[in-house]
Amino acid sequence: MFTGIIEEIGYIEDIKVTRGSGSLAVRGKLVRQDCHLGDSIAVNGICLTVTDISASSMHFDVSSETLERSTLGLLQRQDPVNLERAMAANGRFGGHFVSGHIDGTGTINARTPDANATIFTVTTSPQLIRYVVEKGSIAIDGISLTIASCDTTSFALSIIPHTLNRTTLRWRQVNDVVNLENDLVGKYIYRFLHKEEEKGSVSPIDRTFLKKHGFA
Repeated sequence: MFTGIIEEIGYIEDIKVTRGSGSLAVRGKLVRQDCHLGDSIAVNGICLTVTDISASSMHFDVSSETLERSTLGLLQRQDPVNLERAMAANGRFGGHFVSGHIDGTGTINARTPDANATIFTVTTSPQLIRYVVEKGSIAIDGISLTIASCDTTSFALSIIPHTLNRTTLRWRQVNDVVNLENDLVGKYIYRFLHKEEEKGSVSPIDRTFLKKHGFA
């Protein structure tokens, strides 16, 4: 489990993709300091398992599922990536629950200055936008962010200078593709409320049900 608070920017030292799977090596001075085999590291929001540690980098294997869901296959040598170690049990929870399991991708369609902030607008699929709510949380390339506004096809994020300067967002431009992980709690709630509809029946949870149980 991660929090979406990026610890450092690392760099791709090597990446290989063959027959639907792959491997990569990532340089990261801070994250590598106490890294061990089998540790979980979020690389651009993707939870990967450390399979080897060399003098300068950490090595990971990548499955076909990860390549299909994320932007990992688009990365090249020397590309910057956001890095975060799994949260320690006694750590501060500064972001939100981030599993490192990417739901899909989105495309940046606008980047606009707004006083000291920068507004990013991201377009994504109907399957992902249904979990997006105003003032809710979302992880973009592993970064815990708050949704400023949303509609049926896209959402906007107001990025403060600290976040812009300490993550790969500083290099992100219009038409760039980013990893998205919707809020974990929100996905569970949505599935619970709509599971009957998915079966072709009507959900018993409606306004009358909620009012009856004190949620009016």
